[in-house]
Amino acid sequence: AARLEWAPLRPPSVEVAAAFSSRAIGRGRTPGLRHGAMVAPTAEIEARQPTYAPAVRKGDYPKEYKLKRYYTSGDIAQHNVSHDCWVSYFGRVYDLTPLLAEYVGPLAQPIIQAAGTDISHWFDEKTRQPKTHIDPETGLEEIYCPWGRYIHVPPKAPESNWATNFGTPWWEDERYFIGESAGRTRKVTVMNLLTKQKNTLVVPVEETVSEIQDRYFVHNAHAGSYTWKRLGKVMNMDKTLEENGMKDETEEFVRLGIDPDDHIPVIHLYFNDDLTEA
Repeated sequence: AARLEWAPLRPPSVEVAAAFSSRAIGRGRTPGLRHGAMVAPTAEIEARQPTYAPAVRKGDYPKEYKLKRYYTSGDIAQHNVSHDCWVSYFGRVYDLTPLLAEYVGPLAQPIIQAAGTDISHWFDEKTRQPKTHIDPETGLEEIYCPWGRYIHVPPKAPESNWATNFGTPWWEDERYFIGESAGRTRKVTVMNLLTKQKNTLVVPVEETVSEIQDRYFVHNAHAGSYTWKRLGKVMNMDKTLEENGMKDETEEFVRLGIDPDDHIPVIHLYFNDDLTEA
């Protein structure tokens, strides 16, 4: 894979390092925190397909995927290697694969090790910047990295191989944003009445039936050739399960000591005799 090495630069001055450190830990953004929020979102940002640096060969790109509005923790967990690295923080999901394609070396390792997980604990809840602490050796405030210093975090002291011209640090770079992290999920079983095949999906409660259908395509490429019904009633594909009368009773079952997995609601698929939609 074609990767960009750290460009040798003249040693940055202490003033430059201090200025960056102050900028990095002081310039706050407030992306929306969907669940257990402490800070309200300030602005919506647009999800987009990842873009790669010119030096990265197209043959090294991971398989292209369709963007979703919401991703479950299971969706994120599947992307857990350096050449396919997703993380979430503060309710948003980011594809850091392009970032790792441009960097090689030890600073990439903490991110690779965290691939497929939520890393909100790396950042301050109020500023959305990396957490800081007072270094016991220098007595200065610096970014707290118990798992190891990572990309775009300045070194403790000036280093000749630390590039300062990278622009926006990755945790503020909106080009890695691919969608929201699901605030809550629920289970639903989809039963194909033609083949009698049953598949249970974990879906965000915010998703419409049409978006759930997109998830189901991996089980049936012709899912668009079926009519989706619940208890004999045609479902509105542009509404959520709740809006279609399928109340999420998971919490109520748990409160009553009943296993929710014994009462997963079922959607029935009726074949339309038309294989044109796939």
